[in-house]
Amino acid sequence: MNIFEKLARRTPSRPPADDAVAGFGTPAGIGSGGGAKDVERTIRTHTGKLPDEFIAPVKVSVDQRRIIAMAVSVLLNYPQPDFLQRLETVEEQLDQLPLAIATDFVDFATWARAAGLRGMEEHYVETFDQRRRCSLFLSYYAVGDTRQRGMAILSFRQQLEALGFVVSDEELPDHLCVVLEALALSEDHDSAVEMVASYREGIEVLRAALGHVNSPYLSLVTALCKSLPKVDPDTAQKYVDLIRTGPPAEMVGIADLPFPTAQPNMV
Repeated sequence: MNIFEKLARRTPSRPPADDAVAGFGTPAGIGSGGGAKDVERTIRTHTGKLPDEFIAPVKVSVDQRRIIAMAVSVLLNYPQPDFLQRLETVEEQLDQLPLAIATDFVDFATWARAAGLRGMEEHYVETFDQRRRCSLFLSYYAVGDTRQRGMAILSFRQQLEALGFVVSDEELPDHLCVVLEALALSEDHDSAVEMVASYREGIEVLRAALGHVNSPYLSLVTALCKSLPKVDPDTAQKYVDLIRTGPPAEMVGIADLPFPTAQPNMV
């Protein structure tokens, strides 16, 4: 029995509280302090400050990327009583992964066992439920809490359905864990990778935010980023813009939607 057969679907995660600390909108930063301190590790180009801190991709096979996506999907979800059994299932697969990625999972597992279920629950709520900058809902990074959020979520559902992945009514299709499960299971793997890559700037903001608060969950997002294609200049600029200004506060009209509405090369 492989990892995909052993790991059942996740329990849906909760959206962040309305009074969550956003951490966006400060000058040039996702940190609560904002300002130049948050961009110390960037370089200036004619397009502005571009980060030099993106994770270098690690060469992986399709099967390895599927394992990574499924493992991150399971471990990044709210910790349930059977978490340690799921963690052990993931650990059984680590010898199939490149050392540079397997090490990230080992680091997370070490912390998880030391923290225990209660400690993990408390850290999870503090990190993901009380900080919008650590949101696991990818549409938030594209449209914020605006009237376009509903259309963005619908777009996620349509994209997942186009990949042959059915999202239950109990789950929001823009949740990173849902998207990663589709990446792990979809027969059209290339299109699934393209879908995840199209939201890469949001994933990078999440990674930076987790690093800012020293969350052990950073290891999981780092492992994911290592398995994805290299960040292109356009995505890098979107990331910088998102860090500088945060997600949109509100937008009028529906022209030029800031999120994909269909997969490339798909009808």
